Amino acid sequence: MTQTKAEFEARLRQIGAERYHDKHPFHHLLHSGGCTPDQVRAWVINRYYYQSRIPMKDAAFMSRVEDPALRRAWRSRIEDHDGTTENEGGIARWLRLADAVGLDRDYVASAEGVLPATRFAVDAYVRFVRDETLLEAVAASLTELFAPKIHAQRIEGLLANYAFADDSSLSYFKKRLTEAPKDVAFGLSSVLDRADTLEKQDAAAKALIFKTDVLWSQLDALHSAYVDPARIPPGAWQPGTYLAPGMAHAS
Repeated sequence: MTQTKAEFEARLRQIGAERYHDKHPFHHLLHSGGCTPDQVRAWVINRYYYQSRIPMKDAAFMSRVEDPALRRAWRSRIEDHDGTTENEGGIARWLRLADAVGLDRDYVASAEGVLPATRFAVDAYVRFVRDETLLEAVAASLTELFAPKIHAQRIEGLLANYAFADDSSLSYFKKRLTEAPKDVAFGLSSVLDRADTLEKQDAAAKALIFKTDVLWSQLDALHSAYVDPARIPPGAWQPGTYLAPGMAHAS
């Protein structure tokens, strides 16, 4: 039997309660101050790849949308990350974080040192949004329901535990506290309206689960490679390399 909108929304929120990556051990390590400088750098490098692909994912989505109103509503997501003449944009803010932790920002932007598992997971998300139904593509974005909480935790934890953390370096997360609720309000309303059969509701729920798996797998890769440094795969960033000038002896 098709769930009511309230029941279906509760089902989606339960997925986040059980599967969102705020529960991953790497985030607990990061937010508590337990990461070494190089572990923080590895996170910044790999998370940049995800950030840089979000507007590409959204552009792929928009290329399939025939409704001008939906395209207009979705367009701001690309601008939020790529920036405009008035708005620096999330990608530029993330590179400011790379500067703050002592990385060569050109190296970070090149994505050369990204872990293979990070690349595979993020690319799979872009393909999912490009190839699956519009309902599933929007539903996959609903991890934004749970993002403000983790951004707030991250700001608090990084400010308390790391010397690089300040308003400038953490500007990406501070900005998302106001951007994400706008995006999720539209996305959630759209999914609740369009998922009007049990089959569609099941598909949307599975899409959200897929996205939580994408986020979780990125942290699994980081934890495996850099919390246990002996398991860094060939071609991935090596600690102590590609640091900004003056950081050659940082560790």
